[in-house]
Amino acid sequence: MQSHPLLFFRVTHKGKASIAFRRILFIAVIGSGIFGFLLAGVAFLVGRSVNSYGYAGLGFLVLIFALFARHFFRDPDAIVPAGRGLIVAPGHGRVDVIDETEELHFMGGRCRRVSIFLSVFDVHIQQAPVSGRVALVRHTAGQFLNALNLESAALNENVVMGFEPTEPACGRVAIKLITGLIARRIVPWAAVGDVVSKGDRVSLIQFGSRVDIYLPANAEVAVKLGDRVVGGETVVARLK
Repeated sequence: MQSHPLLFFRVTHKGKASIAFRRILFIAVIGSGIFGFLLAGVAFLVGRSVNSYGYAGLGFLVLIFALFARHFFRDPDAIVPAGRGLIVAPGHGRVDVIDETEELHFMGGRCRRVSIFLSVFDVHIQQAPVSGRVALVRHTAGQFLNALNLESAALNENVVMGFEPTEPACGRVAIKLITGLIARRIVPWAAVGDVVSKGDRVSLIQFGSRVDIYLPANAEVAVKLGDRVVGGETVVARLK
């Protein structure tokens, strides 16, 4: 991971991940309560009682889930690198694809692509890779293949978010938010017409997934396969 000088801390949409965590935790607690009630009802009908170990085990599972979810929904501030023409990683994870591809909906044809795999242990907030205007937010229904499968980038449900950069104005940049086997919900926070700064929080994918970034053909990729990147911080490319 590269080290970059501090520019500023972005705070747009800060706190939304915590709201999502509290919602998930509330659902888990209510669900476990209903399950415990049904368990007690079944035990009563068959003339048995549920001992304290059964409820303790249920409570332990809820606690483990709560700790995992709290870790999953963590939302660190991005330390955005200074300098013109720098494109930062849109997500936290490991680079496992660097290639050229066709992206017709926003990039208009051939472009460079860097794909980042996000495991369930990575931060799942996504950041704007450039400063500019959000010009596209396009949802496409699809499958829910394991995000480790490279075919998931083409076949899975996804949201493409396109940016028209203002710094510098030399080509469009897009990110593709991709669901996974467990991750089945993409929550865009930025809408068409929004003006964002590099490193701003723009979306959340709940649980393991993948994020692609589409770059202009003249972009110089600054990462290599296997690199771990930090959303909003690691420079993935430079615009010439």
